[in-house]
Amino acid sequence: MRIGNISEEESKHALHNMDDPYSSDPQRHKVLEMHTEKPFNAEPPSSLLIENFYTPKNHLPVPEVDPETYELEIEIEGRTEIKTLRLEDLKKLPKHTISTTLMCAGNRRREMNKVKEVKGLSWSLSAVGNATWTGVRLVDVLKSVGIDDTTQGFHHVHFGGLDSDTANNPYTASIPFYKALDKHGDVLLAYEMNGEPIPRDHGFPIRAIVPGTVGARNVKWLGRIFVAKDECDSHWQQKDYKGVSPSADASTIDLSKLPSIQELPVISAICKPANGESVVVKDGHITVKGYAWSGGGKKIIRVDVTVDGGKEWHVADFDHQENAEPPHHWSWTLWSARIPVAQGQKTVEIWAKAIDSSYNTQPDTIDNIWNFRGFLNNAYHRVKVNLKP
Repeated sequence: MRIGNISEEESKHALHNMDDPYSSDPQRHKVLEMHTEKPFNAEPPSSLLIENFYTPKNHLPVPEVDPETYELEIEIEGRTEIKTLRLEDLKKLPKHTISTTLMCAGNRRREMNKVKEVKGLSWSLSAVGNATWTGVRLVDVLKSVGIDDTTQGFHHVHFGGLDSDTANNPYTASIPFYKALDKHGDVLLAYEMNGEPIPRDHGFPIRAIVPGTVGARNVKWLGRIFVAKDECDSHWQQKDYKGVSPSADASTIDLSKLPSIQELPVISAICKPANGESVVVKDGHITVKGYAWSGGGKKIIRVDVTVDGGKEWHVADFDHQENAEPPHHWSWTLWSARIPVAQGQKTVEIWAKAIDSSYNTQPDTIDNIWNFRGFLNNAYHRVKVNLKP
């Protein structure tokens, strides 16, 4: 049926990006180091990353969601009824706020690439951020549909996003049932980030926040929750985000038989100075700054820094750390250290390692934790710098 005509000039705009699912994505800041444009994957410069304790923080196109018509479906395996909650329904439940760090499993992958080529985006040390999130506890939402920690027969809770790939497959991931139902696990269905409605890039209007776990389980643009016996069968749960042996071969290993990455190991990174930077020596010392974090609600209790290959270690000061105690310590720690250097020395290699409240620490080299996907690089962070008198 013909409705009318548009001019030739209007048709150029009307048809622009018609077949591009990323055409309506939000604008991003120019300071970000972009790894891919579509989908948009980028990280801030490391020097800016630690300027604030709370950072203003996709695999698939960013969906456009109308909060007035938004609905969250909750389904329980074996039951016919599907519960639907609107945004205003969620906001009627008790409000809860937590601060937590979210980190990609591929953070610091670039260093693994230098040892041996890996598969994945070449993330530096800024595929991480820390924010406050406000919303409702998942445990309260599940209790409203008759699921609590006494419920038997279920082992996983699935999260389905409203974002889909070109084959119309939504992004889905799952977490263990015990984490979802632990009232101290602090899993949120968040609608605010840093005191404001969640930006589109970060999951508006509702995002699953699973503190202490890998970023891939913190599903954005949440549209569905499924309580199930089995783990999610999506690509991102079964064929990716797995930890493997350094000798594993990508062409032969069956990733579906390996456990999925959930909690992340202890890690630290040197953000200032950057690798290759020239640093001014003041009163025989240089200043080093960075972050440290551990998954699973563990707290950083110490960061050690050395400039002589580990002969002498210097304990860093904590510039900002949350007061929350383990196992509910979800945020990173920002640290700094004033390190003496020998007079006349031209270069140094700075090493940093963190220790968490379970006395887990970082492995000293990448070689024995290398893997073909470049995941879970938590080896000592090493930065070589030039010294200026």
